[in-house]
Amino acid sequence: MALSFRQSEILEIARGDGRVFVEDLAQRFDVALQTIRRDLTEMSNAGLLDRVHGGAVPRTGVTNFGYEERRGMNQTAKAAIGRACAAMIPNNCSIIMNLGTTTEAVARELLNHRNITVVTNNMNVANILLANPSCDIMVAGGALRRSDGGLVGDLTSEFFGEFKVDYAIMGVSAIDPDGDLMDFDLAEVRVSRAILKQARQAFLVCDRSKLGRSAPALLGSLSQMAIWFTDQAPPAPLARRCSDWDMQVRITEPTV
Repeated sequence: MALSFRQSEILEIARGDGRVFVEDLAQRFDVALQTIRRDLTEMSNAGLLDRVHGGAVPRTGVTNFGYEERRGMNQTAKAAIGRACAAMIPNNCSIIMNLGTTTEAVARELLNHRNITVVTNNMNVANILLANPSCDIMVAGGALRRSDGGLVGDLTSEFFGEFKVDYAIMGVSAIDPDGDLMDFDLAEVRVSRAILKQARQAFLVCDRSKLGRSAPALLGSLSQMAIWFTDQAPPAPLARRCSDWDMQVRITEPTV
């Protein structure tokens, strides 16, 4: 399902607040109640929300969304995260970027950086950065996933072992309450673990929708990150863990 702008905003509100109400959404977007009901029904049929009396709640579980659905989710938040992360990346450095629509948002903000080298297993990142003539792009080998343009497998992990870079920019599918980073694909997780080993600093880029989600494969921990760029402060217990780990949390603000 390709989300409309309004549906993407509804999903973002639902994930942030835990529930949305038909009347509140109709007032917020200045549309008829039936329009919102139709939006919620379509999103429920697509597996994004569960309808409840008077509104809807985010659907939970261990099933990942399709790539195009993920690309359409939380676009404003991802763009702000991308800007904030790219602002911390200097010119004249080397970067590894893994799979994910938020890492792609970072790539768009690197188009004016000078003399950078980007190593990636994300074909979408590579294609975005083609527009930057001052960026050297190194693309991993491996098995290409047509669903999202990602390269995975043993060849990919071995490729990253040939590099030692200044920064890793990482996306994940889920963060559990104790700060573990989770994902759905074990092959992808193995590649991401290899990436973490080859970077002097790691930056996590993911929005609030990843909090409280469930995914089966353990990638690592927030304690391995230098900075986490997100659009909402984490719950207090997790924030305390981040402080104990001396890991910065940068809360982004969308550009109006």
